Amino acid sequence: MVQIVIVEKTGNCKSLNIKSFNREELYKKCNYKKPDGFIELAIWKDIKINGIKYNVHLHGKNTGKANSENKYDFPPPIDNELLFGSCALVNYDNNDEVLDLTVEEWEKIYEKLFGGFEDLATTCKEDEEEEDELDNIPDEMKTEEGYMKDGFIVDNEEVECDTISSEDEDDDLDSELSEDHYTYSDEN
Repeated sequence: MVQIVIVEKTGNCKSLNIKSFNREELYKKCNYKKPDGFIELAIWKDIKINGIKYNVHLHGKNTGKANSENKYDFPPPIDNELLFGSCALVNYDNNDEVLDLTVEEWEKIYEKLFGGFEDLATTCKEDEEEEDELDNIPDEMKTEEGYMKDGFIVDNEEVECDTISSEDEDDDLDSELSEDHYTYSDEN
């Protein structure tokens, strides 16, 4: 028995135990009736996690009907390709023998392929403990709202606007869009 990961079209990953693995019939495990268009789409080779090497192959379809697109965010090089229906993730050794792959293992491989992710719950506490850089700035160097007076934020009294009448705008618009500035053609 071997374990593979099925990536459903909804984006959910689930483990599937297969008694006798047959690559030619893998499409059936993804609930396809025929193997038409079911191909190997990507290979992630020599991924090491906790001293174990993985060679994960992605099998699925890159053609299909509208509204059957797979919602999962696959890692590069397949990250910009549109996939359809369910897909299968299979781990092979260097001799092309099938090895077990669990959802938990795939999640670790996935994280490594994307370069790692930050745990927002952990960094949230660090962010709360971080010192505000404006706390050490004297009040006379800040605006009423507490922003730094650096020329980027200006008070309303300092803003000078040139008033343009709607007639001026119409004259400018007419001169910019006159026909003699453009060439029209029926040719493509």
